[in-house]
Amino acid sequence: MVDMNLEQARHNMIVQQIRPWEVMDDQVLDLMMRTPREDFVPPQYRNLAFTDMALPLGHGQAMMPPRLEARMLQVLAVQPDEIVLEIGTGSGYVTVLLAQLARHVYSVEIVPELKQATEHRLAARGLTNVTLDEGDAAAGWPRHGNYDVIVVTGSVPRLAPELQQGLNVGGRLFVVAGEAPAMEALLITRLGENEWSRESLFETELPPLQNAPQVRHFVL
Repeated sequence: MVDMNLEQARHNMIVQQIRPWEVMDDQVLDLMMRTPREDFVPPQYRNLAFTDMALPLGHGQAMMPPRLEARMLQVLAVQPDEIVLEIGTGSGYVTVLLAQLARHVYSVEIVPELKQATEHRLAARGLTNVTLDEGDAAAGWPRHGNYDVIVVTGSVPRLAPELQQGLNVGGRLFVVAGEAPAMEALLITRLGENEWSRESLFETELPPLQNAPQVRHFVL
């Protein structure tokens, strides 16, 4: 596609996918209009960067559909003074979006090749408020203390309690929980030292986070 077609595709993504999915936050819409999603997908999928689908990243990983990324950002309402943990760096697209909203983003990726690719993308954009870690954060990542916002970019059959324990009071956790075809996006807010609220946002499907805690199934 030529650049003009990319710009039209980006515009169509906003108008035809994201706005109809109840995303009306001007800051989120502007952010996604300004950030070149096509630079974060594998080259063979560049022409599909704005389609309403999860795009394969290799290594068994996938990039969330644009409308899910937008809805997630709107719900979390990340503030300029907040510290964010992203579990599953993936393509680095959500990492870059979060970095433009937050004070600092800690992003953890289990696949070394994906982490390295994101390092190059961050350097090319001059972003200095992101720390990339390599490891398994399916049950939380206490290395940097607690966080104001936690974003889990893959689904979890069962929510590890350590994830919500990793929030500061007033902090928010976005996660897609359950098993296909019964998955739901959740917003969990820490109200106090031992108190959380749990809001079911919408039904969706998302590829599972690697090494996520599993539901125990009883076999008779």
